[in-house]
Amino acid sequence: MDVTSTFKGAKYDCLLFDLDDTLYPLSSGINFACRKKIEEFMLKFLHIDETEVPTMCLDLYKEYGTTMAGLKVLGYEFDNDEFHEFVHGSLPYETLKPDILLRNLLLSTPQRKIIFTNSDRAHVARALKKLGLEDCFEGVICFETLNPPNDPMLKSRILCKPSVEAVEAAVKIANLDPKRTIFFDDSIRNIASGKAARLHTVIVGRSELVEGADYALGSIHNMKEAIPGIWEPEAKEQHDHVLAVETAVLA
Repeated sequence: MDVTSTFKGAKYDCLLFDLDDTLYPLSSGINFACRKKIEEFMLKFLHIDETEVPTMCLDLYKEYGTTMAGLKVLGYEFDNDEFHEFVHGSLPYETLKPDILLRNLLLSTPQRKIIFTNSDRAHVARALKKLGLEDCFEGVICFETLNPPNDPMLKSRILCKPSVEAVEAAVKIANLDPKRTIFFDDSIRNIASGKAARLHTVIVGRSELVEGADYALGSIHNMKEAIPGIWEPEAKEQHDHVLAVETAVLA
């Protein structure tokens, strides 16, 4: 991604979006199903004691950003592609429906739009297709982008959010100006890292600001009401950290 653009009068050049629980709600059940598949993988292929799996799964996620990253740090060896296919291959994608409202919002913005996720490329493609958003983004920064197969460190270390290093890598890969990029994510830790990397930040799925967040959206559908500066010239925006109310997901 070597495109550099400046939109005359606009405050932002790029909108950087997380995918899961950001472009669609937690209530979809994808998150819960994903966690259960990870636990199943740990039990079936890594032979971790059944009584330890649920707590270990959550603790590793909290400490390392993803359970997968934590498992690698602990020395467990497994194929990354096989892990992703097992975990994401049978998720209930049917719960995701075309989101016409979000599609229209995205297509109405003049800025570059990029997905930045810890998930693998195949999962991103499936989810975006179900949401009807597959042609709304310039590119995707995902697991494979940050962790190329020829990386000698890949066996023991995974680069992922919420590390500031991962955010800075995404900025470099997409050739972004942090001061003119706005980052949308549902994770408080990821938002903090985005702010540490000098991005403008939006916490999604909450109606109150958290540390490091410039804006809070109860739903991604509230973008235009809460952050008019995406559409309007910078001089018109009143930067008051607008809090948006929850709206229903358009199915």
